[in-house]
Amino acid sequence: MKDRFRLVCASYLIIRKENKMLLHLRQNSGFMDGYYGFVSGHLDGNESFTQCMIREAKEEAGIDIQAADLNVIHVANRSENLNPVPLKERVDVFFEASKWQGEIKNMEPEKCAGLEWFDVDKLPDNIIPYNKKVLEQIDNKKNYSEIGY
Repeated sequence: MKDRFRLVCASYLIIRKENKMLLHLRQNSGFMDGYYGFVSGHLDGNESFTQCMIREAKEEAGIDIQAADLNVIHVANRSENLNPVPLKERVDVFFEASKWQGEIKNMEPEKCAGLEWFDVDKLPDNIIPYNKKVLEQIDNKKNYSEIGY
């Protein structure tokens, strides 16, 4: 039987506190190093987007989040030309956390140069382009986007 087409799936966490947003600075990942993005990660298989987000929040930022405190605020169907063809087409689910437990800290210094809070009106210029696009869509009350098609 012919192999079926597959998508790469990932979960992203948008955390806001007052008028600030948490971003992490990528390093040593081979993708968009030197750019800010959200706490995020690929599904490992046999886990939901929610389970992935809970796991990644703990692994990357050291915080515990309950499923009931996560709200899906955007879904992106994305074609990423910086990736090889088998990894090019993606589905990204963006969650917002209403609360969390623990102190936010960089748990992966080998892949993250730092976690920083930015004023939502003064985000860094070097934010990952599709993360910026998603934020624009969210600001415009859009909960779905197609990026790169």
